[in-house]
Amino acid sequence: MSTSGSPFPRAGVAVDLVILTLREHKLSVLLIQRDDEPYSGAWALPGGFMSKREDLTEAADRVLADEASLGDRAVHVEQVRTYGATDRDPRGRVVSVAFMALGADLPEPRRGEGVADARWWAVEDLTEVTLAFDHPVLLADAVERARAKLEYTTLAVTFLPEEFTISQLRGVYESVWGRPLDAGNFHRKATRTEGFVVDLETHAAPTGGRPARLYRAGDGTRLNPPLLRAGD
Repeated sequence: MSTSGSPFPRAGVAVDLVILTLREHKLSVLLIQRDDEPYSGAWALPGGFMSKREDLTEAADRVLADEASLGDRAVHVEQVRTYGATDRDPRGRVVSVAFMALGADLPEPRRGEGVADARWWAVEDLTEVTLAFDHPVLLADAVERARAKLEYTTLAVTFLPEEFTISQLRGVYESVWGRPLDAGNFHRKATRTEGFVVDLETHAAPTGGRPARLYRAGDGTRLNPPLLRAGD
């Protein structure tokens, strides 16, 4: 029971952002180093408490702009899940809604208020890094969401520029899934899946070999048949 006279217990509501991009062909996440307690000096996902005048999406957009310096840059944002363990924040009861944000060639972050440092980390390099709060769980859930959605949606194009080659598209899958794919099989599946990519009937600048054809994202949102991590 709340001591304020309200029949409802008090709890803070926060948003946490798992911001993913590809850097040097590696799936990477933006982390901030906390300058304040709790967990001063520890690395964490960017986030913050929702103000009285914000809804969840507005709070997530603010964090993207303030802590990730993304502004109105085009990113795909979606809710992952809500986390409400009673001991997840030593300051008191805090419920957090985690969002996943995906984008291509995202910029270097800037330090927001209460942030000692901010930078991109390759997800594969985080095995020796202890993240604050329950952020290891939030990160793992969002990465698995991204990996799974690449199987049955066209979300992979979010990691690419407006014009791209099939080799670059395959590289997204290989980086996010962490394993090589057969180039010929992937090319056939990608180009024959309705709504996935559109052939621009032009070629990328030559790099010494046969120029690769350029494509753009199609108007589809789902892959049928799906591209499965386990193979055919």
